[in-house]
Amino acid sequence: MSDFIVSARKYRPATFDTVVGQDSITNTLKNAIASHHLAQAFLFCGPRGVGKTTCARILAKTINCFNLTDSVEACDHCESCKSFNEGASLNVYELDAASNNSVDDIRNLVDQVRFAPQLGQYKVYIIDEVHMLSTSAFNAFLKTLEEPPKHAIFILATTERHKILPTILSRCQIFNFNRIQVEDIAKHLAFIAQNEHVEADADALHIIAQKADGALRDACSIFDQIVSFAGTKISYKAVIENLHVLDYDYYFKATDHLLTENIPASLLLFNEILNNGFDGHNFLSGLAEHLRNLLVCKDSSTLQLLEVGINIREKYKEQSGRIEVPGLLRALSVVNRADVQYKSSRNPRLLIELTLMQLCSLNSTETEKKNDHSIKATLLSTVSASKSALQQISTTPVSTPQQQEELVPKSSLPQIVQNGLTAEKKTDQSVTELSGKKTLLKTSSPRIQESLKPDKKTTETEQSTVSKGEMPRDAFTLEQLERSWFRYAALQREQNKPNYAVTISSRKPTLLENCLLEFTVDNVTQAEFINNDKQDLLGFLRKELSNYNVQLNVIVIKNDNERKLYTPQDKFKRMAEKNPVISKLRQQFDLDVDF
Repeated sequence: MSDFIVSARKYRPATFDTVVGQDSITNTLKNAIASHHLAQAFLFCGPRGVGKTTCARILAKTINCFNLTDSVEACDHCESCKSFNEGASLNVYELDAASNNSVDDIRNLVDQVRFAPQLGQYKVYIIDEVHMLSTSAFNAFLKTLEEPPKHAIFILATTERHKILPTILSRCQIFNFNRIQVEDIAKHLAFIAQNEHVEADADALHIIAQKADGALRDACSIFDQIVSFAGTKISYKAVIENLHVLDYDYYFKATDHLLTENIPASLLLFNEILNNGFDGHNFLSGLAEHLRNLLVCKDSSTLQLLEVGINIREKYKEQSGRIEVPGLLRALSVVNRADVQYKSSRNPRLLIELTLMQLCSLNSTETEKKNDHSIKATLLSTVSASKSALQQISTTPVSTPQQQEELVPKSSLPQIVQNGLTAEKKTDQSVTELSGKKTLLKTSSPRIQESLKPDKKTTETEQSTVSKGEMPRDAFTLEQLERSWFRYAALQREQNKPNYAVTISSRKPTLLENCLLEFTVDNVTQAEFINNDKQDLLGFLRKELSNYNVQLNVIVIKNDNERKLYTPQDKFKRMAEKNPVISKLRQQFDLDVDF
């Protein structure tokens, strides 16, 4: 029979200094032992595999040691330590509350508390998974826990502190164990690998540490599993193959495709991931984590938040240097929105593919927005410069156009103003030739200002166009009207107006003569909903139907004839009113309405 011992047991810490990732708790316990300020009851709570029971055993061993070292550790040579190491100590009593949770089990424990230890100063009672005790067992334990004998110390361990009665919590000194950091787990695994003569890549150990989710015991179990799979040489590839973890290279490739806006390559990469047996949501979550890591790399102060190996860390630094922070934030927003919508999506693959296409198009979209902003800014600056120039011309007293030209050089004005001044100059010359008199420049300034008011001209043009009947007045059918109506309802739902969308999609509009639409609602509130947004609705319908004669009347139903039918009784009554034969059929066959 093999003498193999799993790593979690073989390398279980035997002293406070060898406990991984719980320095604050071990230092507190050592100081309490050194100063003889030990509590009568301790409560160790925290997630699985972080060292609760281990610290309880080390505490029980240390307080009964006859020759404590200078660092407040057990000597491992005295009679008490030897009996503890051999599992024959009568001073340590362990109880599994998961299988011994009745009142009788607690009574037996209470009866044993009265007896003094045969060797050493303290008798330690370790109760694991104490939250599994019944309420009656807790109540039977209260008095002994509050006033135990001087030689008795209780150490309670649990993963679910919220299930323990407050009366128990108030009698214990509570220690909260934290999840062990990835770096600490990786270092401990490297120590085990060195002792077991196993060659392990640093990146491979980091993957195991991440997969353990803060539990050192789980990390040791995964390490043994990988050793059984790969032998004495653990590589990064062997770990991701055995644990079915998506390789970092996929995320680096996906990000490269996003930077080059290569939509076909990104879709093919996602198809390869699915063919390898990985879940789409797993890829989406990993992509969000990858973008988050790239954002973390942008600042040296946040590099400590990057829980990856050294080689992969360098890849992150290199790729993050090619992406700007605003682009990362936009990409994270897109991926996060897809992550929220994934569970409710009927076609998850299409959702992820659309997300990848949006990510590849982020730069193009942002460039178009910048171009639009620059055009608007140019137009605004032109209009502003024109107005200021005209104000300077109109407020300065001059007598000749030459003086006006000297005051404001024509070349310094925008092109639209230069054209206006040229036209005015020609007009002034014509007037001078006809009348034989000099025309003052100030008489032409108002005409130049009028020529620089495009909004007014546009408005007048539109009004004249409407008055001439040139706006579209195409004929449309009721089906076209209903499609446009419900398309507007869907648009309102996308704009986070669900109540308004439900109101206008609850019924179909009625088409009357002269393009007049009639829409009925149940109450005044719904009518106000539509009337407040009536102009926007009409504008949408007119544009969709190419008919600007469309008008809308909203009518509130005053009777209760069209109220909605919810219960089976209401539905049956309505059917019976329309067809009395249904009632006779029900009586003849003695049928019941499905309630």
